[in-house]
Amino acid sequence: MGQDIDQTRFDAEAFTAFAERLAGETATLETWFAEQRFSHRAWVAGFELEAWLIGPDALPRAMNDVFLKTLGNDLVVPELSRFNVEINGSPTTLQGRAFSRLEDELGHTWTQCQVVAEELGAQLLMTGILPTLAPELLNPGNMSSLARYQALNERLMALRQGQPFELRIEGREDIHRTHPDLMLEAAATSFQIHLQVREPDAVRLYNAAVAVSGPMVAASANSPLLFGHDLWEETRIPLFEQAVAAGEGSEQRVSLGRDYCRQSLFELFAENRDHYPVLIPDIRDGGLASLDHLRFHNGTIWRWNRPLLGFDHDGLPHLRIEHRVVPAGPTIVDSIANAALFYGMLATLLRRPRAIESQLSFAAAKSNFYAAARHGLDAPLQWPGAGRDVPARELLVSELVPAARAGLTWLGIPAAEIEHYLAVIAGRLAKDQNGARWQRRWVDRHGRNLAGLTLAYLEQQQTGKPVHEWPV
Repeated sequence: MGQDIDQTRFDAEAFTAFAERLAGETATLETWFAEQRFSHRAWVAGFELEAWLIGPDALPRAMNDVFLKTLGNDLVVPELSRFNVEINGSPTTLQGRAFSRLEDELGHTWTQCQVVAEELGAQLLMTGILPTLAPELLNPGNMSSLARYQALNERLMALRQGQPFELRIEGREDIHRTHPDLMLEAAATSFQIHLQVREPDAVRLYNAAVAVSGPMVAASANSPLLFGHDLWEETRIPLFEQAVAAGEGSEQRVSLGRDYCRQSLFELFAENRDHYPVLIPDIRDGGLASLDHLRFHNGTIWRWNRPLLGFDHDGLPHLRIEHRVVPAGPTIVDSIANAALFYGMLATLLRRPRAIESQLSFAAAKSNFYAAARHGLDAPLQWPGAGRDVPARELLVSELVPAARAGLTWLGIPAAEIEHYLAVIAGRLAKDQNGARWQRRWVDRHGRNLAGLTLAYLEQQQTGKPVHEWPV
């Protein structure tokens, strides 16, 4: 969905033409899988970081149009709302000081963004859900001007027969309200981790990404508050799932999926064709081999672990896994540490004799995911060899951080680099403090002053220190 479109209204012929192209491209892709046409370039990392523009009052500032025009950096693009932007990273091979390279690039872009934001009387903030966000700010007037967002909103509302989106989350406190448009989705911001993979490894790596989704959420949780309600440790998970629901009887467009992959990632693209109605039938002229319609349609299905198709510089198609479960923030180093944990765990799971999907059922992985979103580091998780109802914090300390260390070593990351970034994860676990815990502790000490919380969070973020070192 990074591509924009030229119109927002489509007739029946457009839907028919798009469906025909989608079917043809899906058949082409099936042939590519059968003939193993994919690039062998692998273990290439990338990321997308969504951030907030806020004013001195800690409230969101709907100004991404002027901000982006002033910034003039192609790596920074609009998001759904005018108070959000997305920062993209360049692909980096996971060898040598890969994580330092990722951190350096993100830090450089972030500094550029912060300088421009300050010139415009604003600040840039990375967090899963902005504590000061009020529902009335999520209105069409604050929607970014790109036509694809308007078209997406109109199509989802049509599928819902004009019925508002329903938000129902039961946590420490409960929230039950409706919202009249897609802008509810803008409340959730993330740090999306990309990994380019070889096709022979793709099934095991995709399933491993699903399996570690629960532990990743527990380690990185940073979204406890929504509209003043204290809900889940990672409230962003149920919020996003409900914010783009296509209506009763429709397939859930944000989910962990139906099951693990069995034979190839093609199963997910066939599922896209067969089970998800086309939302935006924008006809493109790139030709069958560009897979333009297949890729565009895939961009309107937000699996928490999403398969992606792209092309290398030499034109060979490649496969990527987009891990979407991690919230934005709290800092740049925290974000890169989250990526190191993810890549390291996947590398180890790939190398083990038995695939994780043969040891951990999909139902258990799904249960882990929602338990972690609700309870964070206290979540009772199941893991092969560790048993059932193991607290996430204990599982990470005893099993998964060591696994990540071994995986990063196998990838050729220097020992000092591994220790630097995994020490950030270990610090969170030792002090029992991720972003969600810090926010809740601040509120416990200072009261539910949402502007005060946001400004204190911003102050700590600007020190660059990882969240486990933040004082309350």
